[in-house]
Amino acid sequence: MKLNRLALFPLLATGAVAAFAQQSPAFFDRARVQDVQPQYQTVQTPRNECSSQWVTENQPVAGGGGGYGGAIVGGVAGGLLGNQVGKGHGREAATAAGAVIGAIAGDRISNGQPQYVQPVQREVRSCRTVYDTQQQLSGYLVTYEYRGHQYSTVMREQPGNTVPVRVSVTPVDEREFRR
Repeated sequence: MKLNRLALFPLLATGAVAAFAQQSPAFFDRARVQDVQPQYQTVQTPRNECSSQWVTENQPVAGGGGGYGGAIVGGVAGGLLGNQVGKGHGREAATAAGAVIGAIAGDRISNGQPQYVQPVQREVRSCRTVYDTQQQLSGYLVTYEYRGHQYSTVMREQPGNTVPVRVSVTPVDEREFRR
């Protein structure tokens, strides 16, 4: 049992050294800003645009044609005339026939007349969605120089004369270095 524990110790130590070697040391420094360009994006904002206009419409006036008034008046007038023409039991038949004929005639006369209309104005409102286009600042394209090399990045805020940078050092194979 002691041998197993002793064999585990070198393995764990080797793994810890390998894990530590994988972590590259990093430090912070400042790089000199060479150029700053504002970056914009196009934004569309919807809004309603409404307008009103007055229109004139012809509206039928009460009492104009299209109702039963002509038939009723014609039926009553025809019934009265038929009642005066007939005698005895024929008077009842003449009254009924006069009422029917008068109703038909009154209906045709009233519906054949031009309908009376009155011009009426009313407001008509119409709306539509329009889009306002605006340019909105989205960030800054920053070009900076660090140890003779030029880099670019986009930042939310405008930097000053320098920007902080994280510098990381990682060893490379000697053969790769000579290329």
